[in-house]
Amino acid sequence: MFLRFFCLVFFTTSVFANSQSFEDFLSQVRTTAIEQGVSKMTIDKAFFELTPNTDILKSDSSQAEFNQNFWHYVNKRVSNVRLSNGRESLKQNASLLNKTSEKYGVPAYVLVAFLGLESNYGNYMGNESLVRSLATLAYDPRRSGFFTKELIAALKLMDKNTIPINAKGSWAGAMGAVQFMPTNVIAYGVDANNDGKVDLWNDKADIYASAANFLKKLGWKKGEKWGREAKIPKNFDYRLTGLKNEKTVNEWAALGVLKGNGSSLPTSNFKSSLIVPMGHKGPAFLVYRNFDTIMGWNRSILYALSVAYLSDRIKGGGKLSAKLIDEPLLSKENVMQIQNTLNLLGYDTGTPDGMAGPKTREATRMFQSDIGLVADGYIGYELFQVLQ
Repeated sequence: MFLRFFCLVFFTTSVFANSQSFEDFLSQVRTTAIEQGVSKMTIDKAFFELTPNTDILKSDSSQAEFNQNFWHYVNKRVSNVRLSNGRESLKQNASLLNKTSEKYGVPAYVLVAFLGLESNYGNYMGNESLVRSLATLAYDPRRSGFFTKELIAALKLMDKNTIPINAKGSWAGAMGAVQFMPTNVIAYGVDANNDGKVDLWNDKADIYASAANFLKKLGWKKGEKWGREAKIPKNFDYRLTGLKNEKTVNEWAALGVLKGNGSSLPTSNFKSSLIVPMGHKGPAFLVYRNFDTIMGWNRSILYALSVAYLSDRIKGGGKLSAKLIDEPLLSKENVMQIQNTLNLLGYDTGTPDGMAGPKTREATRMFQSDIGLVADGYIGYELFQVLQ
């Protein structure tokens, strides 16, 4: 028994780079949860024979948003099968979806698109132990604070019988057809049928209402588009692109920006941003404040564009006008090489982590500008070759 305990402590601390054992960590969580009102009985059941799942750390470090380009990411998520299933889901659940849409102001096809990306319309909601996933990620030092809060939130939900003790979810601790984190269930979950539970696995009324309530609280504006595909003129100053740079639609039009099909933009004083997820050679999008709302659900631009595009296609819209670009994908190690090289050249990307975030994009933009490339901030294969 001593040998087994010693091996477990050594294994978890060496893998997780944590100075305390997993058991000691759970003991701290137990104390905090009890202080916040969770019963000892619930914690005993949830933590019974609990061990960390190290496979989860591999999933955490290899998320698709980190190592896929726009076309690779979107084409996998807005496939013909998913599109067909989305239209069928919209049709089959029209009555309930329309009722939910009328109450919360979020279009039915948008709700269906979120479910399509989150759980393939409820067909895959994850099969990992919710408590084990959250405890593993909370024990890992990288985002311990965030996941410890989520773990305690899950215990609170279980203590009130809102969700079951043995609830299953994704490796990241998200649950149900909408893949809500526990704090989101507490903040935005809706018991639409008033049965005392927020059933995000089986009850469509709860599922649709929770998703719509979340989007409404995030700021969804009824009757407004998320944005549209755009076409950028030659010799455009790509330093104007990015979510932080806003202009009215009229101002973008004055700079020569068109709709994706080449027609004129509508006359509008809507504030908007121009984004180029694959740089100047890829597609461009003019995005409005409802796109910011989608980003509130998931901070990945690729995810937000996929939801937006899928929702348009489910509604009956056509394919993107931009031509597909086929280029090699960058690995996490490739991105770290880019970050290290830019840092050595004096362009600050922060601590290299293999994730192409805002700081890396800004450093890339400055480097591109200095050597005469189009300063679009795109971290792709061409940049990797240049820096090689």
